[in-house]
Amino acid sequence: MFNNKSILITGGTGSFGNLFVETILKKFKPKKLIIFSRDELKQSIMAQKFSKDKYPCMRYFIGDVRDLGRLTFAMAGVDYVVHAAALKQVNIAEYNPMECVNTNIGGAENVVKATLSANVLKIIALSTDKASDPINLYGATKLTSDKIFVSANNIVGDVHPTRFSVVRYGNVAGSRGSVIPIFKQLIVQGGKELPITDIKMTRFWITLDQAVEFVLKSFERMQGGEIFVPKIPSIKITDLAKAMASQLKHKIVGIRPGEKLHEKMCSINEAHLTLDFKDHYVIQPSISFFDNNIKYSKNALNEEGKLVSKDFEYRSDNNNHFLSVQEIIKLNKDFFN
Repeated sequence: MFNNKSILITGGTGSFGNLFVETILKKFKPKKLIIFSRDELKQSIMAQKFSKDKYPCMRYFIGDVRDLGRLTFAMAGVDYVVHAAALKQVNIAEYNPMECVNTNIGGAENVVKATLSANVLKIIALSTDKASDPINLYGATKLTSDKIFVSANNIVGDVHPTRFSVVRYGNVAGSRGSVIPIFKQLIVQGGKELPITDIKMTRFWITLDQAVEFVLKSFERMQGGEIFVPKIPSIKITDLAKAMASQLKHKIVGIRPGEKLHEKMCSINEAHLTLDFKDHYVIQPSISFFDNNIKYSKNALNEEGKLVSKDFEYRSDNNNHFLSVQEIIKLNKDFFN
């Protein structure tokens, strides 16, 4: 699918971006693979890892998704886009709301404008479980971003070939927003206890490999307007702490600003729009597009899904798959060491 195609990833120097690039280079032979991000140090480090000498397809653009002109310039000739750029720290967003709004909402609007100008074929925007019934500013901005990308399919009409979809998933093991690096640092420093926000707290859990593969598969499945949600396990935060350091005590520190006790990816308020596929859910758009012939119950790979029950809700605490302590250790051993 990506052979001899040009791919751009915004926020491409993060943990997801690095593995996405590595995976693309292993599986495909792209024409161009463009990293668009604002952090020059991370780009410099990444350019050493994925050098143009070894990978002639690599391109590096310093830029901010807030800057429509620069973004439009970078989009020239691009076929596929992954929009990963965002301000993601929940508690920091609570204290800096307008910065989060400008990047997560204004940036989403700019990506839509730039991709339409360049006639990009497919765009997938990365979202979060915090966008489902949000209580924090970060989640609210990502919900708004999701709406922007879904509704963009109505803007294109039959003039543009461009199609937009969203991928929503939970906490990514070992990423910047993960608690793993925090626990790991305390363990290395010889800490006597690990901070636990609440003993009842649960989270969805997905590895970076799984996240990247799900995004790649969603490009194949998408028709435009869907929110793709993977079926992934949950963990108890106390079990994660036990998996990383069973000998350490737990210190209850309370929920941080904007945090939820449990997360959800499909709200009961979206049950009438949610389709159940073998390994994922699809939340159909609530609005009608120019093309009323799209049947989301059968995707572009001819996989079929069916509507969930009216009382369905996909939450981290009612998940039918919880990882045990041993499973957490096995799944995340690369990050624990």
